[in-house]
Amino acid sequence: MTRQGPRAAPIPLPLHQASAPMTWLGSLLGLNAARQGSLPWSAEHRAAAEQLVPSLAAASPERLWAAVALQAADRLEAARRGIEAYRRHPYRRSVRDEPEIVWRQGSTRLRDFGGSGAPVLVVPSLVNRWFVLHLSERRSFLRLLKARGFRPLAVDWDAPGPAEREFGTAEYVAVRLEAVLDAVLARTGEAPHLLGYCMGGNLTLALALRRQRDLRSLGLLATPWDFHAGRPAIAVLMGNARKSIGGILDAYGEMPLDFLQSFFLALDPTLSDRKFRRFAAMPQDSDAARDFVALEDWLNEGTALTKRTAEDCLFGWYGENLTARRRWQVGGHAVDPRALDLPSLAVVPGTDRIVPPESARALAAEIPGCQVHVPPLGHIGMMVSNATESQLVEPVAAFLTAAKPRRPRSPRAIRAKRAAAAS
Repeated sequence: MTRQGPRAAPIPLPLHQASAPMTWLGSLLGLNAARQGSLPWSAEHRAAAEQLVPSLAAASPERLWAAVALQAADRLEAARRGIEAYRRHPYRRSVRDEPEIVWRQGSTRLRDFGGSGAPVLVVPSLVNRWFVLHLSERRSFLRLLKARGFRPLAVDWDAPGPAEREFGTAEYVAVRLEAVLDAVLARTGEAPHLLGYCMGGNLTLALALRRQRDLRSLGLLATPWDFHAGRPAIAVLMGNARKSIGGILDAYGEMPLDFLQSFFLALDPTLSDRKFRRFAAMPQDSDAARDFVALEDWLNEGTALTKRTAEDCLFGWYGENLTARRRWQVGGHAVDPRALDLPSLAVVPGTDRIVPPESARALAAEIPGCQVHVPPLGHIGMMVSNATESQLVEPVAAFLTAAKPRRPRSPRAIRAKRAAAAS
């Protein structure tokens, strides 16, 4: 691992640099309200905060302000050191077993990890790159899956190019994922298992409903469905921001990565401050530090969304909740999970801050006979933590093993059905 120049990340850098000052200035500004017991605490912190009110009220305002200001300054400095340490860290991703690219169409590629077991097609989100599934020498969901006797194949979306410029979510399913599935069938000769992670789960659900006869099972990993569950204010936010977001889409012709990263940062405004302070305290030559940098590099190597896909996701899914209302359409048909007739598993991370568990559970409740597994992990930690093997890979492998093999249709039959649908 050779040392290179400092990273431009985390993206967007100015917002990350401003996150800690905004957090701790807010603490100082809210101090009088906290002393009076009038701050609107979250449910998880309300009881502890109420116990503090008498002590805060009894303290000298001047001394309390000075003590909080000193703590705020220390934490601001720790966050600054963490960001700078990340930017200058020598780690760069390099893995010995990068899966082979075996098919491509437009900017989309199919990667085959190899193996002689049942094929498992894994579909990540369109926003972040595929390699969260195979992050580093230490962290790899695909490598663990292969060790269980399966043959993982992963979709590598890459940034949208000219071929995808007019794609919305429907085209990513009906045009691109259908072609990916055909490539897997041709390469392996078997009906694959299908796994979708995060937004990839929404796309794989739609694909599974269109191609049930060519699949063996469907697994949905941290897949959002009811976009208002756990976040009822999101519809109001999207409604109020629709005009300004639309202006960004019109100006750029796509949704830039900086905006997307800002949106996800807003879902947990104090995360940047917390994680970079934690990183600053780590030995920088430790495995934990390298794991942190590997994950941050992945987070900052996301891709833009096409204009239509951004409109589908931000306005249709987050704003109007078209998924949970069964009004999201692919190929002119509503994506209705009640029509799924495949063995199915929904993995719902119990501490997910990106996809609230209530949102993912809503999808499992719609699918007939869907199994549910709730690991005590977060959205990303589920995929790259020390507990990934025991809490994710083992239950997923058990589910896949139990699903009976299916003989897929012949390529001729698939082409005939497509031709009939087109006419």
